Amino acid sequence: MTRRTLLFALALCAIPALAQEPIRYTLRFPAPHTHYLEVSASIPATGPTVEVFMAVWTPGSYLVREYARNVEAFEATGGGRTLVWEKTRKNRWLVRTGGARRVELRYKVYAHEASVQGNWVDGGFAMLNGAPCFMTPVGRQQGPYEVAVELPAAWKKHISGMKLKPGEPNTYVAADFDELLDCPIYAGNAPIHEFDVEGKKHYLVNEGEGPMWDGPASARDVARIVAEYSRMWGGLPYDKYVFFNMLIESGGGLEHRNSTWLNASRWAYAGVDDAPPGGADPSAPRSRRPTRQGWLGLVSHEYIHLWNVKRLRPVELGPFDFENEVYTRSLWQAEGVTSYYGPLALARSGLSTEAQFLRAMSSAIGQLQTTPGRLVQPVETSSFDTWIKLYRPNENSGNTSISYYTKGEVIGLLLDARIRKVTNGAKSLDDVMVLAYKRYGGAKGFTPEEFRRTASEVAGTDLSGWFKDVLETTKELDYSEMLEYYGLRFRPQSNRKAIATGATVSSASGRITVTRVQRDTPTWAAGLNVDDEIIAVEDYRLRADQWPARLDYYKERKQVKLLIARRDVLMTLELPIAQQSAPSWNLEVAPNASAEQKARLKALLRQ
Repeated sequence: MTRRTLLFALALCAIPALAQEPIRYTLRFPAPHTHYLEVSASIPATGPTVEVFMAVWTPGSYLVREYARNVEAFEATGGGRTLVWEKTRKNRWLVRTGGARRVELRYKVYAHEASVQGNWVDGGFAMLNGAPCFMTPVGRQQGPYEVAVELPAAWKKHISGMKLKPGEPNTYVAADFDELLDCPIYAGNAPIHEFDVEGKKHYLVNEGEGPMWDGPASARDVARIVAEYSRMWGGLPYDKYVFFNMLIESGGGLEHRNSTWLNASRWAYAGVDDAPPGGADPSAPRSRRPTRQGWLGLVSHEYIHLWNVKRLRPVELGPFDFENEVYTRSLWQAEGVTSYYGPLALARSGLSTEAQFLRAMSSAIGQLQTTPGRLVQPVETSSFDTWIKLYRPNENSGNTSISYYTKGEVIGLLLDARIRKVTNGAKSLDDVMVLAYKRYGGAKGFTPEEFRRTASEVAGTDLSGWFKDVLETTKELDYSEMLEYYGLRFRPQSNRKAIATGATVSSASGRITVTRVQRDTPTWAAGLNVDDEIIAVEDYRLRADQWPARLDYYKERKQVKLLIARRDVLMTLELPIAQQSAPSWNLEVAPNASAEQKARLKALLRQ
């Protein structure tokens, strides 16, 4: 074969890829108050059948969510006639094309899930994820894809992280299926606050904004977070970024390629900042009152995912297998280290104080150290098992497992202090993240070993033993190095001792019902079970507000009789009386901290 013939043959082979026809979707909302979205999909057909699938999970949320359960009224046409189809799996449809060049699919999606992993449609607005909306042919995940949005008459706006098709202001384009599923779409009438950082366009979509939420001020705060992360990472890797801020009295956040979906309370921005900055850990206890710090912390956490996860990612997390679980041991880094930077970036951008940062770290340490599961499950195992544990907790989860968000956040704090100490402040965790981003960002991804080696390289010393202890075992974390380096201490414990029970209860309808029993505590030893109703102590009836305070009257005894009802059967348990000082995991600057130690802490917060 001559060189000219070879080049011609290669050119012919390239034509199908270059000329691949787009898949076109149209989204309609004919009766949005019914919570239904109608989807039309026009798909090129190249054979006697076309098999399409819908994702079963969405990136960033490691749980099989079975999105196909919300699909109904599926139909297929082509060449002007109805086509025969059948379901082949829970999330797959096989269509017989009958020789048609394009297959036209139509189906409805029920959209009434206010979580950031689902879809929401009502009379006022729609907020849509890609995974619960779009189908694509099995085996094809390359684009182009086009999405046209047809708005109800009352809705005037729509926005997405995807680019608009030139000349078609209601049509978005995506280069591949990953991008399509990673770019949510909003439609409605929300205020959209636009701002620039380093010449890049940013949009804060405040659905539900009212008199208690200062839209322009919140946009200015978000701009400060963006500027801080741009400084740390060395620029912004996008043309535009969208913050979808759904003020719907809900919680949670989910990162995307160049956007994030946030759920919050419309009262948060005016809230009193008496709580540590928020995050995205689904297992973390929630503040009873929404606060500005909580919302800003959520923004910070989800935005840094733009680099850490969406571009600097564990090697297992892409390209995505949207039909099966994807296992990784690195979520302590992907989510945990992200959780560390969330409040840290707020302090660095001037949106929180040193005290608020220490409060956030105290909250994470306290949650970790009071969870018995820390002595049962290593954090890498927590990451690997996220598909069956973290998003499916039960009353015993705290006894057997640990959150990679929480422990990873604490590991981030300790790792940063260690690197700063061994390099005399010349290097930090920032340098590790930026170097890893340069090496493994984009299409490559990193292995657990590669991230550990990068950290050791920056530190100039072998950290493999330390990583093995904190990631692969259940050894207690050592806080002494971090405390000494920054001149901190845990606030001394109070001398006042309280009765320890180990039981968490609810008091609905005046009944004291056990909801959780912590391992190796007095109630655990007594044999108290979840769902037991506590009726009396030492033959005296208890009201809902008297547990556990009534036990203070028996603090000189070794044990007391506890009358309970278990599945309507009355029985008596012997409850040991144990007194303990409330443990303190609250960080504070030590009274004898040196000027050098205080300077190190300030250097951490002002970099």
